[in-house]
Amino acid sequence: MKPAGKVSRVALIGSGFVGASYAFAMLNQGVASEFVIIDLNHKKAEGDAMDLNHGIPFASNMRIWAGDYSDCKDADIVVITAGANQAPGETRLDLVGKNAAIFKKIIDAVMASGFDGIFIVATNPVDVLTYATWKYSGLPANRVIGSGTILDSARLRSLLSNELKVDPSSVHAVIMGEHGDTELPIWSHVNVGGMPLEDFQATHGYPSQEKLDEIFVNVRDAAYHIIERKGATYYGIAMGLARLTKAVLRNENSILSVSARMDGQYGLNDLYIGVPAVIGREGIRDIIELKLTPNEQLKFEHSATVMKQAIKSIFPEHV
Repeated sequence: MKPAGKVSRVALIGSGFVGASYAFAMLNQGVASEFVIIDLNHKKAEGDAMDLNHGIPFASNMRIWAGDYSDCKDADIVVITAGANQAPGETRLDLVGKNAAIFKKIIDAVMASGFDGIFIVATNPVDVLTYATWKYSGLPANRVIGSGTILDSARLRSLLSNELKVDPSSVHAVIMGEHGDTELPIWSHVNVGGMPLEDFQATHGYPSQEKLDEIFVNVRDAAYHIIERKGATYYGIAMGLARLTKAVLRNENSILSVSARMDGQYGLNDLYIGVPAVIGREGIRDIIELKLTPNEQLKFEHSATVMKQAIKSIFPEHV
């Protein structure tokens, strides 16, 4: 792996809505020294690079350009947002076949450059495509990270904070499982400024379980509602990707909800799925194993079963 140095390079593959929003977030937050945009539509990548460069006087001094796969050789991180988008009424898992074929070409081209860094995958279905990236690349599992439930967890914290009338940064909550229809909220580990949610409910008289269930449904189905209204989701996930990139490049050892490979954790093996994990310069340093309630464990295992079935559609030999 490329040693950490003063010049950090991030390569973005896919300059669509999510990719361009991520590039904008990266520039505004000054996360990396160099940022290269790679897209099949090279003119689009050039246009985004030009536009972003014009904003540098108002932000951080970042070198930004439209490049090609050879630029991945010296990248610390390759972020993939390329692929077919989720259409109205389409689930993330409906995208498996077409995006897996796209990913095989992308990963082969990146690895042919001599890339030896960390992959961050955002394309849906993210858990399955992160697994495919790991298989296609041959890199250690800790260096292949999916955005997983990082956005779902942020959505949960945001909606809970509105209901509790508390700053979102003081609400700690996590969504685990598939980034999709089988995800689940871990109510047993939600806390408000250190106070367990059930204690908050007991002392304040709200929110009711019915309200919590309603909040979760709005979290789970958020993408459908946004896609119905504006065609795609991109700002939230772009912010999540920038946060994840920062955790890696700055070796923060932050705990974020990402898609990580299970190797015995939670009783699961050989799949990528959304869990809280410690993220630093080596990628996924550790997976946090929360003590789940029996009901939460069952729902998590169900989500894992769905993921395994989706993986088998690409890798029939997968057990």
